Amino acid sequence: MFADSARIIIKSGKGGDGHVSFRREKYVPNGGPDGGDGGKGGDVIFQVDEGMNTLVNFRHKRKYAAQNGEEGKKRNCHGKNGEDIIVKVPAGTVIKEAESGKVIADMSGGNTRQIVLKGGRGGNGNQHYATSTMQAPKYAQPGQPAIELLVYLELKVIADVGLVGFPNVGKSTLLSRVTNADPKIANYHFTTLNPNLGVVDLEGAAGFVMADIPGLIEGASKGVGLGHEFLKHIERTKVMIHMVDAASTEGREPISDIYAINKELEAYNPELIKKPQVIAANKIDAVYAQDSDPVAALKAEFEPQGIKVYPISAVSGQGLKELLYDVSKLLDTVDSAPVIFEQEYFPELSVFSDEPYTVTYDQEEDEYVVEGPRIEKMLGYTNIDSEKGFLFFQRFLKDQGILEQLEKLGIQEGDTVRMYGLSFDYYK
Repeated sequence: MFADSARIIIKSGKGGDGHVSFRREKYVPNGGPDGGDGGKGGDVIFQVDEGMNTLVNFRHKRKYAAQNGEEGKKRNCHGKNGEDIIVKVPAGTVIKEAESGKVIADMSGGNTRQIVLKGGRGGNGNQHYATSTMQAPKYAQPGQPAIELLVYLELKVIADVGLVGFPNVGKSTLLSRVTNADPKIANYHFTTLNPNLGVVDLEGAAGFVMADIPGLIEGASKGVGLGHEFLKHIERTKVMIHMVDAASTEGREPISDIYAINKELEAYNPELIKKPQVIAANKIDAVYAQDSDPVAALKAEFEPQGIKVYPISAVSGQGLKELLYDVSKLLDTVDSAPVIFEQEYFPELSVFSDEPYTVTYDQEEDEYVVEGPRIEKMLGYTNIDSEKGFLFFQRFLKDQGILEQLEKLGIQEGDTVRMYGLSFDYYK
């Protein structure tokens, strides 16, 4: 069974609580605090497994949880860190937040391993809170909470060229003839219910990966039939080959079919219609009518629009060489970088969305001060010292409306912002 989508629950490990204890040794009846720190919770890590090509495994197991960090111990002993959990997925899997549909991670291109949920930081033991005035603190910091998230996994085929067309126009036959793929072929609608991939090897030219996208029908962009399941696989392709039955063996009209499919592509994602495309007028060996030339009609209609038409026969092989070599040349003109879906949803931000914060101006220090549990927790999750971490924190400040509040208070470039002991200059 082929499965290209799944819903699962993922949960990071909770940070271990800090420990409250005091030294109790012979001749030291009232020793100082020695409570150890809690261990860090385990991360939820997604990793590409090259041996997987479906998401069928997720039909049987729906929840994936990392281990919690251990509580700190006496004698300054640190609690054990929780073990990470590694979730293996096929290349091309897009991980989305289930409710909003926003992308969390795209396991494509060079991204073969990504931490999707970070485990909670362990809490400080009471040894950290001893001061000259409080030498026996009886409290410790709790560990950061776990993050639980319902995610939607969607496998989008990674192919250079996508074969699109109505059912039974010969896409599977073409793929089996020009690649190493072995799709099931029969003369009835919806023979292909999952994408088939094959590699096209060309002598003296760059080869490419071709995908047979299952047959589309009108209304696919609205989810009719298996519309959305099919259309999503076209998003990663760089060039599309529209296949039509030039002989109209089932009574279909090739020109209207092309327009119908383009309409569905545009309705699903307007960017799809901008991709380079060519038309493969298939089954020309079955054209017997002397009074009409369907290929000439297709050329007259689409070539003025910049869409080239290739008469072919997927069965006999007629015209395939010209089609494939020209598609290879067309691929050379488009961006070779893989289509990667950018991150839109940041799980850490959602955890703190209800926590309060304040933005004030300290006249005495001439500094702008941002404080509150939301800020403190976010700083605990973020490595400000790294460029990526700092950019992430900037995004957090913007998304939470903090930058806007600073500007309302009159902050200017070069002014100082203070957050829990951290100070930095403000620049737009």
